[in-house]
Amino acid sequence: MKVVVVGAGIAGLACARELTAAGVTVRVHERGRVVGGRLASKRLDGRYADIDPAFARLAGQWRTRGLARPWTDTLAVFPGEPTTGPMRWAAPGGLRSLATDLAEGLDVRLNSELTALPEDADAVVLAMPGPQALRLDPPAAVAEAARAQVWEPVLAAVCTYGRRSWPQLHGAFVNDHPVLATIFDDGDRRGDDAPVLVAHSTGGFARPRLADPAAAAGELAAAVNEVLALTEQPEVRVHRWTYAQPAPGAPGFAADGRVWLAGDAFGRPRVQTAWLSGRAAARAVLAGQSTER
Repeated sequence: MKVVVVGAGIAGLACARELTAAGVTVRVHERGRVVGGRLASKRLDGRYADIDPAFARLAGQWRTRGLARPWTDTLAVFPGEPTTGPMRWAAPGGLRSLATDLAEGLDVRLNSELTALPEDADAVVLAMPGPQALRLDPPAAVAEAARAQVWEPVLAAVCTYGRRSWPQLHGAFVNDHPVLATIFDDGDRRGDDAPVLVAHSTGGFARPRLADPAAAAGELAAAVNEVLALTEQPEVRVHRWTYAQPAPGAPGFAADGRVWLAGDAFGRPRVQTAWLSGRAAARAVLAGQSTER
């Protein structure tokens, strides 16, 4: 059996690892230059007691090897009082390092964008946002599931200052702001105390600015300084995430014939959901193979 996985984010890599462990020949195509997909813009959320046991074991392995660490369960709120919730995790080497770990030993083809479903595969797993999957003209049921997904865009601003001049906050939700949704202290998150803040915009602010995200740098930096009462003008790099945040969906995956759709739109949108969806799709592919035999 030969399976092609399209997308080397967490869902695609989890799927590929599960299939490879079962002895299936797997090829992963990733149109980007590195693995990780949208993981660069996400956080690893969830208390150990609140997550899938298998994912908890994976998180525990990452922690033991120094790839991930518990970060904080308390975030500031502007305006408002701090809020306590699930433990958020961080990766000292950047969250993409977790994807790199999952990709080790897999056949991953980078800079490899497909324009059609590959004909040389018994099964194809589309591990990507639904709107992107539609470009490959998937069969009807998968296309229907892809069109049903609702995604919000985000502009992520990496603001580098000359020194740390803000009170310790880990991160913050910004309520009812025309520009910002969240601000995170990246030096605190990574543990190196770098004077770097990462701000995520609202979907409403991002949507009309996707064609030229760099032009929004000044507005994003001004909004960060306004919320935190800072005066220094930072160096700003803006990253565009057209499909950044899916609306929560039903857990699992979608399938039609030999084509599957997986990702973090199948459940609560977080890293664990992507991993679970990719693994579930792999197991369904394997179950189909067993049935055919």
